[in-house]
Amino acid sequence: MACSCSSASFSPLRLLRSRPLLKRRLRFHQKTIATATNFTSASLSDPFVLDIADKLEDSLSLCSTSCPSVLLKLRDSSSQSLLTQRWPSAKEEPFRFTDLSFLKSSEILPAASTSAIHPAPSFSFPASNFLTIVDGCVVPSLSRLTSLPAGAFAGSAVDVPSGHLYETVFAAAGEGFSDGDLFWNVNGFGAPDLAVVYIPEGERLVDDPLHLRFCAAEATEAGSGRLLLSNPRVLVVVGKGSELSIVEEHLGVEGSGGACYWSNSVVEIVVEEGAKVSHTYIQKQSMSAAHTKWTFVRQGKCSSYELIELSTGAKLSRHSLHVQQLGPDTTTELSAFHVSRNDQIQDLHSRLILDHPRGYSRQLHKCIVSHSSGHAIFDGNIKVNRFAQQTDAGQLTRTLLLAPRATANVKPNLQIIADDVKCSHGAAISDLEEDQLFYFQARGVDQQTARDALTFSFGAEVLARIPFEPYRKSVSNQVKQLLTAG
Repeated sequence: MACSCSSASFSPLRLLRSRPLLKRRLRFHQKTIATATNFTSASLSDPFVLDIADKLEDSLSLCSTSCPSVLLKLRDSSSQSLLTQRWPSAKEEPFRFTDLSFLKSSEILPAASTSAIHPAPSFSFPASNFLTIVDGCVVPSLSRLTSLPAGAFAGSAVDVPSGHLYETVFAAAGEGFSDGDLFWNVNGFGAPDLAVVYIPEGERLVDDPLHLRFCAAEATEAGSGRLLLSNPRVLVVVGKGSELSIVEEHLGVEGSGGACYWSNSVVEIVVEEGAKVSHTYIQKQSMSAAHTKWTFVRQGKCSSYELIELSTGAKLSRHSLHVQQLGPDTTTELSAFHVSRNDQIQDLHSRLILDHPRGYSRQLHKCIVSHSSGHAIFDGNIKVNRFAQQTDAGQLTRTLLLAPRATANVKPNLQIIADDVKCSHGAAISDLEEDQLFYFQARGVDQQTARDALTFSFGAEVLARIPFEPYRKSVSNQVKQLLTAG
């Protein structure tokens, strides 16, 4: 491709609009950089990443030509990053313990955009307001929004009306975040749609939550060596003084526990001044699937954000959680419970940044590894910067290993620069304690029943925080079944 532009005038967005292949963009980028600075191609993205990006670009070109500018903005910034990103390796600290060979050894193909699921899935949580996202696309026919507050919006970015709301969405999407990894940028480049949730200033949606349902419609058979990749993306903006309860549920292909696919999702949440968000995240993908997810939260002053997370599905599950407190008197509470069974990886990488006075945070991570081939990973980082005086931050991770050779790698981490703080962190990894089992057996309870009771109660502390009884009851029953089955 002949081009006389210099590297300074290179515009991936302009090239995106004419839809060349990303490989051609890379060759141009490589040529201009090498000419200007004598860099070698070793610093550029590897062929595996480029192949994924090329296929995503081709699949997006087959979608509707109606593409909102907010999606073009995301693809523009993400395409620039993909030019220089390599596939993660164990030599990089964030992926030191996360085995990505399941993805790397597969042929990655984009999932086709779809407007229906055949057969339609059965959802376990009835709600007045739910938004269904299938392989990354909002599906109005499978959604219901009957009791949104006045001025609120939930739907595709294509349907966001012009004016203040669209300007708010455009400004918020992906703004102010440069720490995303390869999966973040693959999503930004390959998202076929953007689901938008907007709650205007002073409004409340808490008694009946907004249920975000992520579904997979296309998959391959286990052992086929192919994975169908979808990139769902959601932006949530909660206005000043508003309150919102969200339930985010990730499901697999209906009736197919062995379905192979890769769901690579991003959820951005903007919590403005004085607003409150309660966020329940439930991941129960197919046991032959891959699930990578980013949650990026920005909190204004005097705001509150609470996350309750349950992850039991997927062969590979990795949640990257990044929370930034952008004002004083801000509260963040994070709770997670993972169950890792046969040949499962359950991975949580979290980062909480406190930059302002009187910030408050609590993080609790619990995981049960019930099989010798199960693997639990927790890398939690809380950074208290210089001006975050009078901060109160606590972090605790606890893991149960119920089988020989079961594996857990945990790293709670506090980085404190401020000098007037109250911070603590701790970690514990063990099997069930013998004195606890003896307590039950001394009262006539057999050992297996005692182990089952103690194992479930280990995670009940997190499950009890789910704020809505139907969700809490359904999730608790599911966990009991998983733990009983081993």
